[in-house]
Amino acid sequence: MPGFDLTHRGAARAVEPTGGPFLSFDLDAEIGQLARESYWQVGRNAKTLAKYPDFRIVLTAIRAGARIQEHHAAGRIAVQTVRGHLKMRAAGQEFDLPLGHMLVLDRALKHDVEALEDSAFLLTIAWPEGESERPAA
Repeated sequence: MPGFDLTHRGAARAVEPTGGPFLSFDLDAEIGQLARESYWQVGRNAKTLAKYPDFRIVLTAIRAGARIQEHHAAGRIAVQTVRGHLKMRAAGQEFDLPLGHMLVLDRALKHDVEALEDSAFLLTIAWPEGESERPAA
């Protein structure tokens, strides 16, 4: 959609802590906030909840019918549906992820995500000890 730079989702929101000895979140409130921001109108919106050199948790809200094209992460990932219903494809297989389901993928495994209805998911990324985040391709 013209006028939206999808590489900077949520850049206008207030800075919140993403590290420290503990973090606590109200996921329903966080999802509600993502849905109120303008980026939701173009299909998805995301917020990094926790960010450490070897570990990351990102909350993503995605509209029904929207798709995140095939990509991969350098670390192992877990995708947990916290609202709605997702479908993922990886390693030639299709995975059904209704509310409450989780899929774990090994490092660098290409995958895509499709929302079957308005949905939200937690993406957890972990890098091996001694390694840190690398850009996804």
